[in-house]
Amino acid sequence: MLESPYLETLQYRGSAMQHVCHDHFQLNALHDEILQRVVSIALRQVTDHSGPPPSPFTFFVMGSAGRLEQSVWSDQDHGIIYLDSSDENKSYFLQLGKEISKGLYQAGYRYCDGGVMASNPFWCKSLHEWEQELSKWIVESKWESIRYLLIFLDGRTMYGENTFLQKLKDHIYLNMNQHNLLAKSLSNTLHLKKGINVLGQLLVETHGVHAGKLNIKEIGLFPYVNAIRLLSMKEKLHETSSLFRLEKIPASYFLAGEKAFLKQQFIKLLNYRLLFSDHKDYDSGHYLTINKLTKEQIRELKDIIKNGAALFHNMKRLLEKDGSNEDE
Repeated sequence: MLESPYLETLQYRGSAMQHVCHDHFQLNALHDEILQRVVSIALRQVTDHSGPPPSPFTFFVMGSAGRLEQSVWSDQDHGIIYLDSSDENKSYFLQLGKEISKGLYQAGYRYCDGGVMASNPFWCKSLHEWEQELSKWIVESKWESIRYLLIFLDGRTMYGENTFLQKLKDHIYLNMNQHNLLAKSLSNTLHLKKGINVLGQLLVETHGVHAGKLNIKEIGLFPYVNAIRLLSMKEKLHETSSLFRLEKIPASYFLAGEKAFLKQQFIKLLNYRLLFSDHKDYDSGHYLTINKLTKEQIRELKDIIKNGAALFHNMKRLLEKDGSNEDE
């Protein structure tokens, strides 16, 4: 059997991961390094077979990779934007998308269950086709279309022409108010998984392979991520990381010292995930083993969860108030 050109990257990932797996920022820097290595190898593979890229292009990542919030294991969320529309270009960049996706899989990144990958024609389009697709999502405003828009706004250029993604995000923001996109995006993210019961106890999973563990992704991270993303949309920001978005959101939205406090809370939450999940695989990395925590840590974790829920509800009130003012 021929040796995979991505095997060395997988081995590097395994050895380097040991040194960064308890530091959120170093860990995400490693993920970026591996992604860029894989894209470079994939580009060489496709160039050897089909020639160099026939048009300027962008390879971008979304999801937790786009937000620089990956855990030890991560799945794939990515797309391609290329400049010139043609059947030949579509064929070339879809081939590149498939090679990148295969390379990432062989380097330890599982395929996206929802197919959000540049190997899927839905996520591999010319700049003009992307503009048309985004316009369609904005106008039809179905639940799924809004979800796609929110995924896209987390997009971060990993390789290639950075301005393509900026142009497309500006296209969304230009049409946002006319189509009441903020209110629709809020409705799309309203369901919060409850994390603390009326007795003040953490609500762990009651059955399945993660029974007895806390779903930190949905209970802890989502309220922060969704609230900060919606405020970022309101301000038409291009940042993708929740922490960078928080930095750029005007201080007028927060009480004195609240921004710094929320940033600290979010970083603590990311560190809890790294330190107290078992990280056997992608799914297990989203669940905290509660019995590993001290009473003090459980108390702190409850506070972080409560503060995330409060942030989300404050953001909801703010957007609803602004929406009602616009209607007057």
